Amino acid sequence: MSLEEARELVKAKDYTKAETIYLNILNKDIKDTATDKLKNEQESAILELGNLYVTTNDTAKLRDFIPHSTDYMAQFAKSKTAKVLKTLIEKFEQVPNSLDDQIFVCSKSIEFAKKEKRVFLGHSLTIKLANLQYKKTNYKDALDLINDLLIQFKKLDDKPSLVDVHLLESKVYHKLRNLAKAKAALTASRTAANSIYCPTVTVAELDLMSGMLHCEDKDYKTAFSYFYESFESFHNLSIPTSYEKACQVLKYMLLSKIILNLIDDVKTILNAKYTKETYQSRGIDAMKAVAEAYNNRSLQEFNLALKNYQTELMSDDLVRSHFNALYDTLLESNLCKIIEPFECVELSHISKMIGLDVQQVEGKLSQMILDKVFYGVLDQGNGWLYIYDTPHKDATYDSALELVNELNKTVDLLFEKASVLY
Repeated sequence: MSLEEARELVKAKDYTKAETIYLNILNKDIKDTATDKLKNEQESAILELGNLYVTTNDTAKLRDFIPHSTDYMAQFAKSKTAKVLKTLIEKFEQVPNSLDDQIFVCSKSIEFAKKEKRVFLGHSLTIKLANLQYKKTNYKDALDLINDLLIQFKKLDDKPSLVDVHLLESKVYHKLRNLAKAKAALTASRTAANSIYCPTVTVAELDLMSGMLHCEDKDYKTAFSYFYESFESFHNLSIPTSYEKACQVLKYMLLSKIILNLIDDVKTILNAKYTKETYQSRGIDAMKAVAEAYNNRSLQEFNLALKNYQTELMSDDLVRSHFNALYDTLLESNLCKIIEPFECVELSHISKMIGLDVQQVEGKLSQMILDKVFYGVLDQGNGWLYIYDTPHKDATYDSALELVNELNKTVDLLFEKASVLY
């Protein structure tokens, strides 16, 4: 029984027999004097068996196999053991609905690293565990791990690890809505990144996080520039998650342009070659529908888009948090569109056209009048709205006031000088 036979069985999708062969190879006794060929064969068997479990989505077997794989690697070099263990844990990510099992496996692997006094392996696995806790929304556990890691990495002056940990810290604080600490952590991450070479994926994540925090500050123009940089980086990457990330960032780019009411720019992005050919998803279609509703100043189209693409729009925290602002802006825009042709209009007519109750419409119109979005008066007794033209300020009036003030100062000075003579 050899690796080649097992590989042939995997190709033929006879996974049970292939698994038996891999386990037989791993259960061979390896002595200290074992040849490199035999060790390499066992390394390949571990990785390929892990891959087989990932292909069959066998979470239970992976959960047991990864912690026990360290027993098979007793005679391996330390660097090789670390590489194989990290590869298996990375592959586990591809199994759907396995977050709890990944956390268990990662915790067991950290115990192994501590027992064997493999400090650097322990650190990299702890970063992985903190990431998993963040995905699981166990933010307190993630922060506890992050704080311990920061103490260790600052002692070691390990800049690449500091970049990753500070970036993760920023993401956690952003989820907790502590924006001040999220910005501080991102600044620390960028400071560490400036003194070393950073992989493209890390730079892309940093730009994405910067864009998200600028969005929270309502600085959408700057946010768009960061999202664009991040999108370019993800677009040129070939990692398994790059397509999904690029789609997410493209959605944020469109959101920034919609909020800035730059619908022509949205159309340009949607009609770009890379968008049409590569990035077609329901998330992008959802933003396209929202942009069209904005362009038509139609609240009904906006609500229809929200209904049709509820999962795509509401499952994303950033998009969801900005939808109230989008709704208010569009409601104002839609009301302005309806009242444009009138000098006097019944509130019931506006309510019927926009599809909301009279009280909601009345409340919003009174707010718009106070905010000077348009000039008008609400006649609540009759349920009417009077709309006036926007008054144009005459520059002569301001100039005349300024001249009178200056003349007043001059007369006061002359009076002071004249009073000295008497």
